Amino acid sequence: MLRLTDLPHLSCPACRGALALDGEGEASAAGCLAAGALACAGCGARWPVEDGLARLYREELVRGSDRLLRRFYDGVPWLHDPFVRTSFPLFQVGTEDEFRDGYMPRLDLGALAPRGGGEPVRILEIGVGCGANLPLLRRDLPPALPVEIWGCDLSVGMLGVLRGRLRREGDAEIRVLACDAHALPFRDGTFDRVFHVGAMNSYRDPRTALAEMARVAAPGTPIVVVDEQLDRSRKHGLYRRAMFRLVTFYDDDPRCPIEDLPEGASDVTEEQLGRFFYCLTFRMPGERRL
Repeated sequence: MLRLTDLPHLSCPACRGALALDGEGEASAAGCLAAGALACAGCGARWPVEDGLARLYREELVRGSDRLLRRFYDGVPWLHDPFVRTSFPLFQVGTEDEFRDGYMPRLDLGALAPRGGGEPVRILEIGVGCGANLPLLRRDLPPALPVEIWGCDLSVGMLGVLRGRLRREGDAEIRVLACDAHALPFRDGTFDRVFHVGAMNSYRDPRTALAEMARVAAPGTPIVVVDEQLDRSRKHGLYRRAMFRLVTFYDDDPRCPIEDLPEGASDVTEEQLGRFFYCLTFRMPGERRL
């Protein structure tokens, strides 16, 4: 859950001004946000906090396939992870574990080192969903490294499943909030790793979403994006083509958005993860490189 001490890392999605819990807001005894609203010192916008979940997005800006897919995710969020687990063998594209192990090394978590001044390393997953990648982050992070894991998603239903899982596991350390990837509510350069899996092709404006990922990443950090793309170097039978079309019904041409990367992106790598997925990795130049 978000804490009062996390507010300096947030910014208003509308103007990037500083946020503070308003006078009628509530915090738990542990200092976590509970209810009320976050108020912007710049433009005066108020962003609701309901049942401990900050909702830092404007509903009227959620359009097109973003809105369409959110209806599905909010309607049956508990089906998402079981569907993913069963779909890989059903679609004859390997296993879920093989897929996830294909992109995790691109985050280069083993190279992370403590920040100066006692600050923890911060990792952001955009589109965290029900949290399928969280065990892999814990697995691959260096032992005893001070770290904060942040997860954001536009689907409150998916976040509800994630928050329920974290409560059952007794994990109150993961920072979870609802937001739009096109206007991330974080200060520039906040995160030491930034990644996203599984929804870039459905975003209404991938160029803006990629620019936002680059903005909130610390200079030089790997930014990893994974989504659907049919491997053009291989032949695919009718069955696999039909299955691919089924899972990408919302996009006429699912592909890696390499042409939408921010100007100045460096160390750009596009890889194919099996038949159905690409992995795009890049960095933005800067002084600090972890």
